[in-house]
Amino acid sequence: MGVVSTGDTIIAISYSGETKELTDLIPRLKLLGVSVIALTGAPGSALATLADLHIDVSVPKYEWPFGLLPTSSNATAVALGDALAVALLVRRGIKAEDFAMLHPGGLLGRKMLVKVRDLMHEGAEIPLVGPDASMKQTIMEMTAKRLGAVCVADESGQLTGIFTDGDLRRLLEKTSNPFEFNVSAAMTRNPKALPPDSLAAGALRIMEEHSITTLPVVESDGKLVGIIHLHDIVKLETTR
Repeated sequence: MGVVSTGDTIIAISYSGETKELTDLIPRLKLLGVSVIALTGAPGSALATLADLHIDVSVPKYEWPFGLLPTSSNATAVALGDALAVALLVRRGIKAEDFAMLHPGGLLGRKMLVKVRDLMHEGAEIPLVGPDASMKQTIMEMTAKRLGAVCVADESGQLTGIFTDGDLRRLLEKTSNPFEFNVSAAMTRNPKALPPDSLAAGALRIMEEHSITTLPVVESDGKLVGIIHLHDIVKLETTR
């Protein structure tokens, strides 16, 4: 059982709003500086009056032959509780990786704590060309590795850019002869990249925010060590 402290918010649920255990407890919680949100079907009830915020969850009738069991109101309270929880997550800026760190034992937590280095393509699997590679060489490398992108790195292994299928489409729109260019003329310079110890959840968030499907993986000195694709993270959801 957790400890209630100043700054916490309590959601109190009672359809009648007259549940004695709650109406006795609320004044003590408010003395501790705890905010109270009440979900009731009776706006004029004791609980609604005591709460800092009251949300009306009244329903016209219970879906039960005798009208006794709180079936409909129960479902309404659950839905409102979920909505409040989601609103709080958004308001506080909680991200998937934050959830994973707080719930490492759960299935979602275990999945989202996986690091980029555990999923990335490395070594010979990296689609890679040098800055002077021809467009033909670049397209052949992209086709062979089937990740929809080619990393561009210099002789020392430093990432200098990335050439994606989107870059290829844009090049085709500009010229009728894309093969007269080398990759440096058409690549995206200073691409989004991340270190190998980043969480897979963080990689997914970057991809979603920037509408991209691949991310180069680099060490702190900028040396290319891998590449991760959106499908590598999606596959994690179905195989673990």
